[in-house]
Amino acid sequence: MPPGIPATPLAIAALVFGALGALFLLGALIALVRVRVFGFAVQLIAAVALLALGSLFGAIAIGTQGYRALTREDLAARIVVQPTGAQRFSATVRFADGREASYEVAGDEIYVDAHILKWKPFANVLGLHTAYELDRVAGRYHAIDEERSGVRTAYSLGPDRQLDLFQLRRRYAFLATLFDAEYGSATFVPVTRPADLELRVSTTGLLMRESNP
Repeated sequence: MPPGIPATPLAIAALVFGALGALFLLGALIALVRVRVFGFAVQLIAAVALLALGSLFGAIAIGTQGYRALTREDLAARIVVQPTGAQRFSATVRFADGREASYEVAGDEIYVDAHILKWKPFANVLGLHTAYELDRVAGRYHAIDEERSGVRTAYSLGPDRQLDLFQLRRRYAFLATLFDAEYGSATFVPVTRPADLELRVSTTGLLMRESNP
């Protein structure tokens, strides 16, 4: 496996199809040298189809890095909030994988959203199931007027991606045969005092509540 990509059924399928495509491509070149036009055409078509499948599976394997498989309800992160002034607070996010990051947020409430990928039964065979990735944390104001004119703070929670499956699904309709990315999910709660919050994700979306109310 390439570095950083786990040996999932999808990644293995990408390698297998890629290797078969390379073999058929080699066979096509040999047929061309021997002037076997029909054999060249057949093997070239097979090579293109197999390499295309390998590339698709490889792209999905890379694109799903960072997404976490969703069970009935998962603890996605713990968030410690601390008011620091009028409509200002700090938020320290401890992710499920052990990472931690702190943000200075403006607003009355803390807001978090996520991307949800729902894979179709065909993709489930390859080991792909509903998955999520936290997208951003931001501040939210109670009043609409303040939401329009107040200081806006928003921070990315997801990794920088060269290949974003969530955006690709919205752009290309043919990917609907593999997965659905028509919706995300968001949650927010007021920040009036120091609190330790649990951010949970389930099949119905995000939920945020105090860990010890």
